[in-house]
Amino acid sequence: MYDLMATPNMFRTASGAPGPAYYQQQADYKMNIELDDKNQKLYGSETITYYNNAPEPLEYLWVQLDQNLRAPSSKTPLIENERMDPALSPDKFAKKFMEEPFQGGFHIEYVKDKSGKDMSYTINQTMMRINLDKPLQSKGKITFSIKWWYNINNYQIDGGRSGYEQFEDGNRLYVIAQFYPRMAVYSDVEGWQNMQFLGRGEFALTFGNYEVNITVPADHIMEGTGVNINRKELFTAEQMKRWELAEKTFDKPVVIVTQEEAEKTEKGFSEAKKTWKFKAENVRDFGFSTSRKFILDAMVVQLEKSKPLAISIYPKEANPLWGEYSTRAVAQTLKTYSKHTFDYPYPKAVSVSAQDQGMEYPMICWNFGRPDKDGKYSDRVKYGMLGVIIHEVGHNFFPMIVNSDERQWTWMDEGLNTFLEYLTELEFDKNFPADRGPAAKIVPYMKGDQKYLEPIMSNSENIYQFGSNAYGKPATGLNILRETIMGRELFDHAFKTYAQRWMFKHPTPEDLFRTMEDASAVDLDWFWRGWFYSTDYVDIGIKEVKQYYVSLEPTQEMKDYVARRGRFLRDTGPFIYLVDEKHKELILLQRNRLKLKMFKF
Repeated sequence: MYDLMATPNMFRTASGAPGPAYYQQQADYKMNIELDDKNQKLYGSETITYYNNAPEPLEYLWVQLDQNLRAPSSKTPLIENERMDPALSPDKFAKKFMEEPFQGGFHIEYVKDKSGKDMSYTINQTMMRINLDKPLQSKGKITFSIKWWYNINNYQIDGGRSGYEQFEDGNRLYVIAQFYPRMAVYSDVEGWQNMQFLGRGEFALTFGNYEVNITVPADHIMEGTGVNINRKELFTAEQMKRWELAEKTFDKPVVIVTQEEAEKTEKGFSEAKKTWKFKAENVRDFGFSTSRKFILDAMVVQLEKSKPLAISIYPKEANPLWGEYSTRAVAQTLKTYSKHTFDYPYPKAVSVSAQDQGMEYPMICWNFGRPDKDGKYSDRVKYGMLGVIIHEVGHNFFPMIVNSDERQWTWMDEGLNTFLEYLTELEFDKNFPADRGPAAKIVPYMKGDQKYLEPIMSNSENIYQFGSNAYGKPATGLNILRETIMGRELFDHAFKTYAQRWMFKHPTPEDLFRTMEDASAVDLDWFWRGWFYSTDYVDIGIKEVKQYYVSLEPTQEMKDYVARRGRFLRDTGPFIYLVDEKHKELILLQRNRLKLKMFKF
């Protein structure tokens, strides 16, 4: 694989482990955020302290401006395929051809250094370059501040991985992410990862510590990345008692904010404000969800070395489905993934009911799937909801902790995560109708027209059949390795070795491939080359099958062979012969003719 893999070095070894010179940057954030629920705007100011752990100085810094994906000047529409609809409803026609586009994107008010002096910066679409007066030296750090605001999108109308959901009662449910300017990754692999965010390839992010204060209407319930450090100021005394009970309960979820309380709250609109304070250590991102409609339940998950909380927040429209299944699915996910990787190191994992969503952030994710208005739901809705919860909670492991570059290699988090999702689904319900993982599920894709297939090792923006290529095929490949090629014992040890080597670090595909071989002593170059680097398909046929029998008498074919080889073979007998069905019949026929005692086969 020398022709395909990067050359090992002091940063990344030939064994697939981090090398003695491995480094990674750090970015710490202190933020004050305010959500305007009446006007759907988000205001924020942040102070970033950036640590340069690279061996070289940096002349400038790159910051991601993901909200600019929704700016009127966004380049994303230029890369998307579009067809002309033969007919449109009047409202869709008006939206597509007559209405002004959504006015999204960051409004940057200032970028200032530690002393309050304005800093020079240049915005290029979804990336902002901060121009430094002097290079940031190796082992140095810099502190600077950014103030900004943007209009929050209705994601069901304007699209997006975050935004708000509008309910018929006038309330909104917010799922807020990519909401602040975020440091891009600088690494030994390619320097700055400043590839534009075009919507499909997700994120490359730097680990750091967060202190985030979020101000919302006083009647909201919120969850977010990290530990809420002022809960007693926000919950009633009764809710605090339920929270403390949940922290001791392992067998079933404890309802902390009840449906009755949520229904009462959603009828009003508080003019007062409250600030929720969160602290998170060693995370690569931050997300939060807030609404006055939220019900909240939680339970403890017993792992080998940790006891995280499994939490769900959801509106009454999600019951009874969510109250019955969501938190239990979160708990199962933490158990199964931890068994195959490492004990979940964060204090909690939160599942948020957000219709039409399926997206992940450290310790929190949004998931679709709700019953009908009368509370009824089909198996399809139930298992769809369970599948997305398991998948999105699983992303806490890949890529939130094993921090691969999603902008470049979607499969490194989606494929690995889909593989573990499949194992978790079967542990949650042995009859779970999994749609990805087993080899049979990938056959329609792999036998399809080759001109529409790309190797798994393709950039996220260049994939034609995204789900099959980045989710299904890599997950199937890992399942084949585990069940057929390597066996469970060797595979599980090697996969766990990879996860533990690269937790809280930035792995590349080569690091995975090399570790799997290094920890198992199984030569897999042929498999990586065929399954990941090409679109080759399995083209093996069975030409003939024969059953053989043991005989003490040779066939004529064997007699002729011995005769040709001479005295040596004739003198080294006796032999035990293996004969197929045809030769067995000839021997029996010969015996019958000679009236010899028949040998019993």
